Amino acid sequence: MRYRIGGSVNQKHRDVPATKMQWRRLLGYLLSHKLRLLLATIGLVFASALSLVFPAVIQQVIDSVFSDADIVLLDTITLLLLAVFVFRSLASFVQNYNLNYVGERIVVQMRTELYAHLQSLSIRFFTERRVGELISRISSDVTVLRTVLTGNVSTFLQQSLTLIGAIAIMFYLNWRLTLFIIVLMPVIVLIAFVLGGAIRRTSTKVQDEIAGATVVAEEVFQNIREVKSFVRESYEINRYNEAIAIAFRAAVKLLTVRSVFGPIIAFFAFAGLALILWFGGREVLDGRLSAGELVSFLIYGLTVAANFAGVISVYSQVQEAIGATKRVFEILDAEPEVQDAPDAFQLTAVKGAISLRRLSFAYEDELDVLIDIDLDIAAGEVVALVGPSGAGKSTLFNLIPRFYDPDSGAISIDGHDIRQVAQSSLREHIGIVPQETLLFGGSIRENILYGKLGADEDEMIAAARSANAHDFIMELPKDYDTVVGERGVKLSGGQRQRVAIARALLKNPSILLLDEATSSLDSESEQLVQEALGRLMQNRTTLIIAHRLSTVRVAHRIAVLDKGRIIELGSHDELMAERGLYAKLYEMQFRDDGFFVAV
Repeated sequence: MRYRIGGSVNQKHRDVPATKMQWRRLLGYLLSHKLRLLLATIGLVFASALSLVFPAVIQQVIDSVFSDADIVLLDTITLLLLAVFVFRSLASFVQNYNLNYVGERIVVQMRTELYAHLQSLSIRFFTERRVGELISRISSDVTVLRTVLTGNVSTFLQQSLTLIGAIAIMFYLNWRLTLFIIVLMPVIVLIAFVLGGAIRRTSTKVQDEIAGATVVAEEVFQNIREVKSFVRESYEINRYNEAIAIAFRAAVKLLTVRSVFGPIIAFFAFAGLALILWFGGREVLDGRLSAGELVSFLIYGLTVAANFAGVISVYSQVQEAIGATKRVFEILDAEPEVQDAPDAFQLTAVKGAISLRRLSFAYEDELDVLIDIDLDIAAGEVVALVGPSGAGKSTLFNLIPRFYDPDSGAISIDGHDIRQVAQSSLREHIGIVPQETLLFGGSIRENILYGKLGADEDEMIAAARSANAHDFIMELPKDYDTVVGERGVKLSGGQRQRVAIARALLKNPSILLLDEATSSLDSESEQLVQEALGRLMQNRTTLIIAHRLSTVRVAHRIAVLDKGRIIELGSHDELMAERGLYAKLYEMQFRDDGFFVAV
């Protein structure tokens, strides 16, 4: 496997859930907001401490106010209790606001970090993954991690502090009664550990199945035209329903484990309270405990039970989040297959001479696509690639801008090995017009300016005029500000191609990779596109995957590929004279109508 997910540490622990390294990294996101965390912690400590005052006040009311019928003391205690509640509410506000603020900042930080890292990964990474899966990682998985880092951590700390404080007070009140609760804790922890593992595994399954259903929906929405043209709405509905049904069955399993988890914990908690009431009642009858102390102790016992159950619940929720944690870090740890050399330099003032030397390449687990390719292209020369489908033409295109690196051999531009050049500077000098023109869903202006973000209005219009696009753009409702729709669906094929050509013209590259496809256009659109392509190719080194006779004729030389090798190279007349594969293809496919299909 050429594509590596993660470094050595991640590889070592890939099958171990929630490694220390993962949690260290997660906490690192929290610790980058130290000031707000400090404020939240102060609020949390005060809120937890003040929540322990109420049982002590109840004890005072029962043992002093009721026994002595002291109304003044009752008024004083009530005012004091109200003041405690006011301060506790303020402390809770400070805690909740700052923690939630940190949570939202972490969501933004992680999503931008994930998105930026995805942008740095090589083409192969995206060919091996579905878009819906990646969207799920950025959206739902990051949201899960936010809950873990803020909501769960906050709950865990608050409940732990309250739990420890309540147990300490209970020891002070009556250590013998406290033992009833402490003895039960190891049993509850053991149950939580066993059920927590089941929750983790089932939750990961649920998240994976939901991501799978998202992928199905994303694919359908991207190909909605094909779905409707083949009348496959019912089929796609059934396919999505099946994916959701699988996710539902996994969710029911998770629900079952959760449903068992809560009642078991609650049973042991309330059993402990029942024992406290039984033993505490005997202590009151024997005079070793007052009625107020027993009531106070019971409330503290409830506090301990509730907070202990809360801590266990947080543990189960963290187990659910482990799958999301692993998936997010797998993406963040993925390393680009194509990387800049440590001493990579910026390519400037490119003339456009291209040299391919003994170039070989194969995709994963496939036969060689290119084998020992040798080809020199002079600056400003136009070379057409022709050959049967699967001969390796598109692969050769992908190697020149370093979307992939060859398995052996080298590509040089102006004598510089492109592996020693910074990828960004290399691609700045290469323009690509693909066979299937894809536009962004924004306006025509945004799509053309994508070629040169800082271009002014005059430059943009000049590029559009050269691409034979200005006239049809001005006829649109909002001319250059007209929204083209998802993938440019509101424009015709010829219009999309001309916008793409305008974009390439605005970029003004020294090298042009042109997957020329005009066979599907009407004659008028074809003529306009061909004129635009002619302007685009002027004074540029151009490599064309040729589909039309007219394109082959404008090429200075033609390279014929078959089964990954260049088997013929020369001008049209030279290759026709050789009576080889080119002549055969020409006679079969050009002779009658001028089309060169299946190349």
